[in-house]
Amino acid sequence: MEVKLWNDKREREMYENFAELYAIIKATDKLEKAYVRDIITSSEYELECQKLIAHFKTLSSTLKDTVPSIERFADTYKMDCPAALNRLVTSGVPATVEHRAAAVASGTTSAAIVAGMCAEFYHGDGLVEIEYDLSASLNKLSILPPDFEGKTKMKEWIGRLSKMGAADELTEQQSRQLHFDLESSYNSFMAALPNAGT
Repeated sequence: MEVKLWNDKREREMYENFAELYAIIKATDKLEKAYVRDIITSSEYELECQKLIAHFKTLSSTLKDTVPSIERFADTYKMDCPAALNRLVTSGVPATVEHRAAAVASGTTSAAIVAGMCAEFYHGDGLVEIEYDLSASLNKLSILPPDFEGKTKMKEWIGRLSKMGAADELTEQQSRQLHFDLESSYNSFMAALPNAGT
């Protein structure tokens, strides 16, 4: 005996959309678990998560009349996917984006301090101490990657300056290179900061 799941084309399309929605929720749940377990990289996670969120938004707007509540849909089809529902319904952005936003919010004060330190650096005495402070502040900022140009340059200069005696002075060439490295690092740092008002 043949069992028909739908009676007409419209009903068939509805069930196909339900299947797509079910698949997106399940895939998002698996992706969240893979990310939490460090099975995939942050960049892979973010790319795939953005795709799933985009597909979800498109499909859920199409289904808004037949599926007014995604949570109820998940309950009806016995889906135990709280991580996926949080990501798709509540958050609407990948976890990596949420974490970056939190890091930027918590790092705003530190970022302003580092920017001020960069500006003061050119006028300060005791280059080694200022380099240490600058380097320590840069390392505290989670918005900067570990291989950030400024961190590398400051580490190199700390090594050079700490080998110099108290009476030693930088040559004109060293002074120009230090100025260039600071300017380049400062510009990279300012570019890494979130734009005000955006």
